[in-house]
Amino acid sequence: MCGDNGTGLEGSVIMTELKHFLDLDLIDAVDLRQMIQLGVNFKNGSGENEPLAGKSLAMIFEKPSTRTRVSFEVGMKQLGGKTIVLNHDDMQIGRGETIADTARVLSRYVDAIMLRTNHPDKLEELAHHATVPVINALTDRSHPCQLMADVMTFEEHRGSIAGRKIAWVGDGNNMAVTWLHAATKFNFELILACPEELSIPRSEIDRALASGTQVTETTDPAEAVSGADCVVTDTWVSMGDQPGERRHRLLEPYRVDQGIMEKASADAIFMHCLPAHRGEEVTSAVLEGKQSVVWDEAENRLHAQKGILVWCLG
Repeated sequence: MCGDNGTGLEGSVIMTELKHFLDLDLIDAVDLRQMIQLGVNFKNGSGENEPLAGKSLAMIFEKPSTRTRVSFEVGMKQLGGKTIVLNHDDMQIGRGETIADTARVLSRYVDAIMLRTNHPDKLEELAHHATVPVINALTDRSHPCQLMADVMTFEEHRGSIAGRKIAWVGDGNNMAVTWLHAATKFNFELILACPEELSIPRSEIDRALASGTQVTETTDPAEAVSGADCVVTDTWVSMGDQPGERRHRLLEPYRVDQGIMEKASADAIFMHCLPAHRGEEVTSAVLEGKQSVVWDEAENRLHAQKGILVWCLG
């Protein structure tokens, strides 16, 4: 989603395009590729030195975070910029100030705003009223920063993701939705194995199918991972979800264990955005096994987000 910020000058208007990073399905595939390449360059040491010197990033957290906070804060500093961390209770939002007013004020102080929140509508309202780029650091709908790191990690280990087969096993949550968005943009096949009661919203599936995305739904995890190049899962209880026996009972057959991994391609890799709950969605043997790339995946949050930051602010 992009907006225009106009400034009058001698009767003319200079239009500057804002580069928001809100959801993968709103950004051109060419731009997503550019961000990943920037991240690769920063990781291998060939990126520009401190391209964001003098820039500042406001990071708003309405949900707790480990990887997001540390990777954005370290990344921005490595790029030469500065960060300010704002928690919900630190801000006037928690006392009734609107998102729109917060967007207008922060835009006068900083060069970009990052938001981690439950509510996608808050992110959209922030971007609508901000006059600086806004970055989605997670909502209940999606987690695009994580997916950029995931694509980067897959391609480090197995080459281009285009035309490959990715199997999602478990809850049809915000990460599953973002993998669906990525399948459309990066042209890979996605097989979704979710319980019917916890499947991805129908509107998301229909939109992907209408765009020509190769996506298949099943309730059988063994069928989903058959011949897959990558097996992905996530926690059974995401932040904001209510734990319960029923949810665990529904997801019990979707645990990724060695038997599931053996049904995938011989060189398949395993991904998980972390934090992981060993013995629930994945066994320790898989998480710590030779097919797991979760630690590279976590590291690449830093590099991929540096690419996103430079794209937004460059």
